[in-house]
Amino acid sequence: MMQSYKSKSDLLFSVLIIGLISSASFLLSTYSMSAWAARVTPVQAPIISYSAAVTQAAPAVVSIYTHQKLTNLRGFYGRQAMPFSSRQPGLQSDNMSLGSGVIMDKSGYIVTNYHVIRNADKIDVALHDGRKAKARVIGTDPEVDLAILKINLKNLPVIKVNKESSAVGDVVLAIGNPYGVGQTITQGIVSALGRTRLRITNYDNLIQTDAAVNPGNSGGALVNSRGQLVGINTAIFSRTGGFDGIGFAIPVSTVENVLAQIVKTGHVTRGWLGVGIQPVQLERNQQNVHGVLVTSLSSQGPADDAGVHIGDIILKVNGQEIDGAEGLARLVAQLTPGKQAKLTILRNNRVNQLIVKVGARPKLRS
Repeated sequence: MMQSYKSKSDLLFSVLIIGLISSASFLLSTYSMSAWAARVTPVQAPIISYSAAVTQAAPAVVSIYTHQKLTNLRGFYGRQAMPFSSRQPGLQSDNMSLGSGVIMDKSGYIVTNYHVIRNADKIDVALHDGRKAKARVIGTDPEVDLAILKINLKNLPVIKVNKESSAVGDVVLAIGNPYGVGQTITQGIVSALGRTRLRITNYDNLIQTDAAVNPGNSGGALVNSRGQLVGINTAIFSRTGGFDGIGFAIPVSTVENVLAQIVKTGHVTRGWLGVGIQPVQLERNQQNVHGVLVTSLSSQGPADDAGVHIGDIILKVNGQEIDGAEGLARLVAQLTPGKQAKLTILRNNRVNQLIVKVGARPKLRS
């Protein structure tokens, strides 16, 4: 009997233990599910919004309407010149184009792309608050596709400028008036910095972004998540004519430099050496050395006067290494005409240093 009783007791004990374990497991799982549900409840989940950045920046972004007088020349050049035109030969028509711009200060200076206002006979600006004004061109810089306009209105909203370096992965917002549908905000990230060899401008050093930009966005703002200007939207890479996820903006550092020079003097001055170059890569002291080969010299130009020879390889400017022909062009452009610069060159397998008096780059025909 004792044996049988003990077996029954063990059985009851086992059942009791199993029951307790099952209850505990159920309670723990119920608690875990409740905790998980609490974490993902939409009411409590944080809402990611950039409305504060938009509120900060959007009022300073304007729509720009340019007007250009065109003459129908079909009567002079045959029907192939304007095959779909119903206008009479010799009559003028008004061609309107659309772009965007950014108000940079209370005085009414607006930055936009040069290609937005090129050849315009009249420029109208529409503000975010509904006001409109005529704009005049203060100066242009075709080499970096920028133009500075001015309007005469009071109480203007002004964009805040980012004073910190942007980084790949930063959230950015593109603000403009694509296709004339009205001010539109698109969001993306900084995809890359310092893009070169794109031939969008003569001094490509562009921000790449996947924030959607389309025709009409040109000249508009690219701002960070705090609503501060980081660049001016200028171009897209597209095989279709629409947005394919690759847009480019001119860095705000370039914008501020151009704005300051044009407001002060009406034009932009850049450094110039007077050399024709091509990139080279060679091995020296068991290391790859990058530089540019001098292939031509402007007679009595700065480099010629300093003693640079055709066949020299320029390695550095003021101690900064050269990153290809575009890199040299950017470095020299930043130099002040009339000031001296130190060139490190390789000639006959020997490194030499020359002092050159920087010249002013001849003005580009626009």
